Amino acid sequence: MDLDQFAADAPDDDAPGDARVCVVATQPDTFERCRAGFYPAPRSYDRTRADFAYLAFYRTAPVSAITHYARVDARTEQTRGEPGPMDEDDWAALIDPFSEERVVVVFELDELVPLDRPVENDLNGMRGAWYCTVGDLREAATLSALRESSKA
Repeated sequence: MDLDQFAADAPDDDAPGDARVCVVATQPDTFERCRAGFYPAPRSYDRTRADFAYLAFYRTAPVSAITHYARVDARTEQTRGEPGPMDEDDWAALIDPFSEERVVVVFELDELVPLDRPVENDLNGMRGAWYCTVGDLREAATLSALRESSKA
């Protein structure tokens, strides 16, 4: 259970319902970087070129659910070894296990907003990126319902 939604200082869930969202799967190390304000993706991934205003996070552990979303403030291209939002530890934890790519797009994020009700995993998790609206996230109780409503 994630207790962010009960924190007194949690940001309000006030994004426009029709705003486009990219939903991505995050392992614990990646989700902690999202809390710190950034999410990296290898430049070759389609999501680095897609048009959306928010990122939402399907957490593989410990909850296996979409629990938060955040407004994307900026997209910064970074090449390994050059200054940018990510340091070598970030590269080692977030990129090396999944890709040999040397260029990433770092999505710089506003504060993470906890969903009032997580979107629970009733499938085999999710892979890749899904696209929906903030309203879809608020309405869906399960991944299959989100997939059906958004054609993710």
